[in-house]
Amino acid sequence: MSASFERPVRIRFSHCDPAGIVFFPQYLVMTNALVEDWFNEGLLIDYAHMIGQRRIGLPIVKLDCEFSRPSQMGETITLTLSVTVIGRSSIGLDIVGHCNGETRFRAKQVLVTMSFETGKSIGIPDDIASALAAYAPSSHPSKRTEAQRS
Repeated sequence: MSASFERPVRIRFSHCDPAGIVFFPQYLVMTNALVEDWFNEGLLIDYAHMIGQRRIGLPIVKLDCEFSRPSQMGETITLTLSVTVIGRSSIGLDIVGHCNGETRFRAKQVLVTMSFETGKSIGIPDDIASALAAYAPSSHPSKRTEAQRS
């Protein structure tokens, strides 16, 4: 069983639309912060150093979101990040937001390691690949996905 990374997030006024529920793009802001926290605290890779000094980025190249139930100001949702696939230059993630036993949203993302110098994808650096090993999914070797091949 692979590890997952969790973080509680308090829903604030700034997350909500005039109806008082989370405005859907705010979930992507939350998932981006979760990935940054995961790198810093889960993988022990300094995200600011990776971006600023190493000049390695992790843009989202594929995104699929499902919104199941609205979240409201004052609630605390838990975001859970699981790795679905690790490719040569890509990382597949499944991020679920849940509260009181209910799934509120799910985001399936594919991130690609890229060089800010060239603007092109690069192989996942060795230190990041080593840190990702603790989160690697258990999978059958014959079931490779497109993300694994990239």
